[in-house]
Amino acid sequence: MINALVPEEGYRVLQDLPYGEGPRRRLDLYLPERPAEDAPTLVFLYGGGWESGSKDDYLFVGEAFASRGYATAIPDYRLYPEVRYPAFVEDGAALIAWLRDEGPGLGVGPAPVALVGHSAGAYIAAMLTLDRRWLAAQGSAPCAAIAATVGLAGPYDFLPLKSRTLKAIFGPKPQRPATQPIAYADGRAPPMLLITGLDDITVRPGNTARLAARIGERGGLAEEIAYENIGHIALVASLGRPLRSLAPTLDDIDDFLRRHAVVPARGCAGG
Repeated sequence: MINALVPEEGYRVLQDLPYGEGPRRRLDLYLPERPAEDAPTLVFLYGGGWESGSKDDYLFVGEAFASRGYATAIPDYRLYPEVRYPAFVEDGAALIAWLRDEGPGLGVGPAPVALVGHSAGAYIAAMLTLDRRWLAAQGSAPCAAIAATVGLAGPYDFLPLKSRTLKAIFGPKPQRPATQPIAYADGRAPPMLLITGLDDITVRPGNTARLAARIGERGGLAEEIAYENIGHIALVASLGRPLRSLAPTLDDIDDFLRRHAVVPARGCAGG
């Protein structure tokens, strides 16, 4: 319904670009007619509990960021039950490497990129930002590849697992602490903006508060915003042009990126 009201002018879309093998490793690239000066390429990772979602549903997000001058990649990634942790994180790392190598030929800038994720997508963005293993496997590092990261309603510290599906996705109990983004908050990552809605009962706002606090305790940069009267879906829906009165989500993300992402990995001390 939101997509039906999205303007068609001001950007163009390159659809179904493959960044890896298989139908789930493709992306749509939104190119603004008026790119913002020195803006990073933005990667939006959608949610869906690591078991559902499609880039085709997020035209409203691509248009939102293109309207602010950001070239925006919206990828699909592999989902449960086809894969389990950490395959979807590995797909995110492969996408960033692909943009590094192929982006300039498509008219977008090289690394670093800015990551924006919602829900399960915010989890992937946080893992790529905080846990250096995934980008290292692609010959890079968070401070080189990521200028800044924004998480919307992200699950960052969500043990113990209760659902049977989540237990299957994240594996045996002894390994689950290592699947949590908060475990890797050491103060050495790129700047992060963590946004939540106080009415979110799907991913509790405490995830955002705990990760922001941990990063701050370790000397890193994490800004936290909590909107009143906003739930899990309304938070991402507020990026769409018809629903921006719900919350200033787009304005707050744009402001954060302009302060922290134009200068690559400002304040980032990690390798």
